Amino acid sequence: MNKAFTSQNDEWTEAIAPVQKRYDREYRNEAFDLPAEVESMPLFREWVSHTLSSKIASPFWELAQFQKNQRCLDIGCGVSFLIYPWRDWDVYFYGQEVSFVAKDALNSRGSQLNSKLFKGVQLGAAHQLNYENATFDRVIATGFSCYYPLAYWKLVLSEAKRVLKPNGVLIFDAIAPDLELAENWAILETYLGAEVFLTPLNEITELVQSMGGKIMAKKDGLLFSMYRVQW
Repeated sequence: MNKAFTSQNDEWTEAIAPVQKRYDREYRNEAFDLPAEVESMPLFREWVSHTLSSKIASPFWELAQFQKNQRCLDIGCGVSFLIYPWRDWDVYFYGQEVSFVAKDALNSRGSQLNSKLFKGVQLGAAHQLNYENATFDRVIATGFSCYYPLAYWKLVLSEAKRVLKPNGVLIFDAIAPDLELAENWAILETYLGAEVFLTPLNEITELVQSMGGKIMAKKDGLLFSMYRVQW
């Protein structure tokens, strides 16, 4: 059954629902009815063959610098615990996700992979984290900031700051709108059902700094720029 996403505060429900629907459909391997001109794009063929996601995904672990037994919250985690080597990192995995399908997949299989490290995934939006203050050593928030305006990202940053321990680290990424891939990817995502905001990176970094965050490191990818932030 395709449920509609509802948050505790419906101010952002209309913005979140298309993203939830778009990823639920992808995780179910449902077909997308796209115009011929979109399906003729090389980027679409990469997406269909499942080579695009690995090419553009941010390697968050490179900036996270995990240490054994740390507690990590992965916001918008997708099926992260099933595809990345969390067992090798030896950190406790907590997730929060808007996709019903991804959340259910992780909760049904995560503990089978590693019952010690997998601590479950909660259904919820990034701006309303279902965790107590100062809970985590690391917060990961990659792959979704591009779907929302800067006003929403400000709420996400505030929540990440709240749940991080003192000296904790946030790893997030943002689409780099000047890159060659960005515009075509934004077109593809729009046809897949989720609008992309090509927000200048300087506006995002200025927002982080205005909230007291310090950008400790940056790593550029083919589509996203990734940041390590501390408060």
